[in-house]
Amino acid sequence: MTTLTKEKSALAYLLSAPVIVASLGYFVDIYDLLLFGIVRIPSLTELGLDEAARSIEGASILNWQMTGLLLGGVLWGVLGDKKGRLSVLFGSIITYSIANFACGFVHDVFIYKILRFIAGVGLAGELGAGITLVSESLPKRLRALGTSLVAGVGVLGAVVGYFTVELFSWRNAYFIGGGMGILLLFLRIGVFESGMFHAMKAKEQLSKGNFLSFFTKKSRLILYLKCIGVGLPTWFVIGILATFSNEIGKALHISEAIKPGLAVMWCYVGLAAGDLVSGLLSYWLESRRKAVAFLMLFAAIGTVLFLFGGIETSRGLYLMCLWTGFGIGYWAMFVTIGAEQFGTNVRATAATTIPNMVRGTVVLMTTFYTFLKPQVMELYAAGIVGLICFAIGFYCIKTIPETHHKDLDFVED
Repeated sequence: MTTLTKEKSALAYLLSAPVIVASLGYFVDIYDLLLFGIVRIPSLTELGLDEAARSIEGASILNWQMTGLLLGGVLWGVLGDKKGRLSVLFGSIITYSIANFACGFVHDVFIYKILRFIAGVGLAGELGAGITLVSESLPKRLRALGTSLVAGVGVLGAVVGYFTVELFSWRNAYFIGGGMGILLLFLRIGVFESGMFHAMKAKEQLSKGNFLSFFTKKSRLILYLKCIGVGLPTWFVIGILATFSNEIGKALHISEAIKPGLAVMWCYVGLAAGDLVSGLLSYWLESRRKAVAFLMLFAAIGTVLFLFGGIETSRGLYLMCLWTGFGIGYWAMFVTIGAEQFGTNVRATAATTIPNMVRGTVVLMTTFYTFLKPQVMELYAAGIVGLICFAIGFYCIKTIPETHHKDLDFVED
C-alpha cells in the first residue's frame, strides 16, 4: 500500500461516522457539563445569594453534579456492556438534555441541586461510550488520533458555552444546551454498533458489564485504581484552579475581578489543543505513557506558577489557565488508556466509570480545599490539594502498563 493510499485510508477512518458523531456528542456534553461553572455566579446572584452564600452553595451544587456523574458512570457503563455502546449514547443525552431544559426554569437552590445531579447522571455516559465505540472501530495505529480528535473537538463546547452566556442570559444558555442535545439524537440514528461488541454479545455465558469484577481480582483492582489516579490532576485544574479562580485572584491581590467562567473557557481552549497534541505525541512516540507524562509535567509546572509565580494581572491568570489547560490535555489519552486496559465485556464499564470516578473526586477536592482555606489561606490550600493529585498521577502513569500496540479483541475472565 502506497503512502498516499495509507493517508487516504487513515483520513477515511478519522472522518468516519462514529468519530464525527462522538466528537459532536462530546462537544454538547462538555458544553452542558461546564455550563454551571460558567453561570455559577450570575445564576446564584439572580437567585438572591450573597458572595459568601454563592461560594458555599456553588461548591455544593457542583458536588451534587459530580456525585451524579459518579453514579451515572456506573449505570451507563454497565448498560453499555450489556445493551451496547449506542444505547448509552442515546439514553444519556436524553437524560441530560431534559435536565438542562429544566435548569432554565429553576428558582430554588435545592431544586437547582437536584437538576444538576440528574444532569450529572446523564452526562456521565457520553465520553466513555463514545471513546469505547471509536476505539473498537478504528485500527490500533489510529486509536490515539481518533480519540484525541473526539476530545479536541469536544472540549471546545466549553468555549461555546462561555460565549453563549456572554450573548444570552444564563437561563437561555441552559435552553440552548438542551436543544443541542435533542438535535444530536438525530445525527446518531445512522451510527452502527461496534463489531467487537456484537461478537462479544453472542457469547451468552460470558459475564458482561459486571462492575464488581473490578474489585474481585487484586491485579485488576490495582490496575483500575491506577487508571483513575492518572486522571486526578485534570480535574484538580478544572475543579479547583479554574472554578475557584475568583478566590485565587483575590488571594493574589489582583485588582481586577476574575471571572471563573472566562477562566474555565481559557482552560478548555488549552485543553482542546492539548488533546490534539497528546494524540500526535502518542502516535509519534508509540507510547501512551510518555505522552501523558510529558503533558502532566507541563501542567504541574503551570500549577506552581499559577499559585506561587507572582501573577499580578487578570491577563496573567487567564494565561496560566491556558497553560494548565494545555497540560491536562491528556484527558482523551487517559480515557483511552482506561478503555484499552480491559476486555470487551467490561470495556464500556471501565471507560465510562474511570473518568467519572475522577470527576467524582472533585467532591473530595473541593471539600478538602474548603476545609484548608481557613487554616492556610487559598493559595496554600490549592497547593496542598494539587500536590496530592499530581503525586498520585505521576506514580500511576509511571507504573501502569503500556497499551499503544495492544489488541483490543479480548475479554476478561
